[in-house]
Amino acid sequence: MTGRQDPSVRIAVIGAGFAGLAAAVQLKRQGIESFTVYEKAGDLGGTWRDNTYPGAGCDIPSHLYSYAFAPYRDSRVRYPGQPQVLEYLRACAREHGVERHVRYGTEITSAHYDDARGQWTLEAADGRTHTAEVVISAVGQLHRPNVPRLAGAEDFTGTAFHTARWDHGHVLDGRSVAVVGTGSSAAQVVPAIADRVRRLHVFQRTANWVLPKPDARFHPALSLLLRAVPAAHHAYRSMLFRRSEAVLLPALRGNRFLGAMLRTMALRHLRAGVPDPELRARLTPDFAVGCKRVVLSSDWYPTLARDHVDVVTDPIARVTAKGIETADGVHREVDTIVYATGFRTTEFLAPMTVTGRGGLALREVWRGGARAYLGIHVPGFPNLFLMYGPNTNLGHNSVILTLEAQAVHVARCVALLASRAAAGVRGMEATEQALDAWQRRVDEGSAGTVWTGSCTSWFKTGDGVLTNNWPYRTTHYQRMTARPDPAAFRFLPAARNPSGNADDLHHVPD
Repeated sequence: MTGRQDPSVRIAVIGAGFAGLAAAVQLKRQGIESFTVYEKAGDLGGTWRDNTYPGAGCDIPSHLYSYAFAPYRDSRVRYPGQPQVLEYLRACAREHGVERHVRYGTEITSAHYDDARGQWTLEAADGRTHTAEVVISAVGQLHRPNVPRLAGAEDFTGTAFHTARWDHGHVLDGRSVAVVGTGSSAAQVVPAIADRVRRLHVFQRTANWVLPKPDARFHPALSLLLRAVPAAHHAYRSMLFRRSEAVLLPALRGNRFLGAMLRTMALRHLRAGVPDPELRARLTPDFAVGCKRVVLSSDWYPTLARDHVDVVTDPIARVTAKGIETADGVHREVDTIVYATGFRTTEFLAPMTVTGRGGLALREVWRGGARAYLGIHVPGFPNLFLMYGPNTNLGHNSVILTLEAQAVHVARCVALLASRAAAGVRGMEATEQALDAWQRRVDEGSAGTVWTGSCTSWFKTGDGVLTNNWPYRTTHYQRMTARPDPAAFRFLPAARNPSGNADDLHHVPD
């Protein structure tokens, strides 16, 4: 896919995390260089840049949680920590020539489609504006911390912060600490800080299913094999992929035998880690395995069973100046509150304001839940391509697989636009018919999954609409996105009075 002539379509990529970097690399592999990656922070990495809390790491094997075009070559570590994942992304950007395209410290706050000119105007937080013919939104789902609105929180005189905004200047040693939340980030941070604190109160709204996490490091024999045999990486990655497709997906889609097997494994893990039957009862979920994201940890349960750790299941009534009071009237005095409460995942693209043709507001279009053809295209929003959009998260496999598929698809859409430019085509958008057919297929596949159960999760909106997960095999999604289907799109003619102004997207700094 290399060596093609750059069609000089002006492209803005918003975000420099896993999705944005994948898009940038695939554009370059199509021979397209006329793009700028806008990154709000001073470094790339997205959620792996932001989440620096103690114990932060990947709970998917990294040989699968990595790009196919940039194999993860560390033969020692199966599950690397946050610093290793971030360094992997930095290395990818360097080795594939993406760094020179990134404009740091530029947060795009709004994107408006100009019907007359047939282009997008992007407004940044610093007041500057940028224009582009194509916008690729790669802002991700895990970048807006979800901090609960607790009564009295503003009265707390201690130190409080979200795990994604960890205060590294705050010393935890010898302190009484409250951790609000029991999801994946809590399961990493609580064991990491337990030895340092004097008292640890873990506030649980709902219990999560937990499965044991394999050893972080490879067995020496497998490590040697991965180092010595060039094809071993591909074989190992393929094995991980096929196992997830063959076991986890059917279980999540309602296979009773596989679902019962996962439940048995989880209950056995709970019994082994928590001797106290009363505590075990409080830590046992009342919903199917997989309804919420399954936690992968081998030290979570043993940590919760320690004498100086208190698992609180009564609802939080209010925060006071000196601690937290629960609905049963008990007040626990703490000097630090850590919110391990995840992210606002169903508000795709927020807080960015996006306006399409005829002043159509994306926020209004998505009022009943986000929808996009292939999770990428929204009717009425020409040349706007979404990465990690609605119903493209994988609950059973590595999301990097769908991100790469989307990146290839978007790059080919840009190439398709360039090929039709001579015929007077300037824009493309999905038709309503294509979106409706796609959504029916997604809804039909989602109907029998555990995600639609009674639990609350970041896969669903507050109204229970499943907007995040893809309910079929990953290979199915990869096939559907491999090449744009012209029949699914409406192609727009070039604007009558296109802007002739030079734009920063033409310029790539040396």
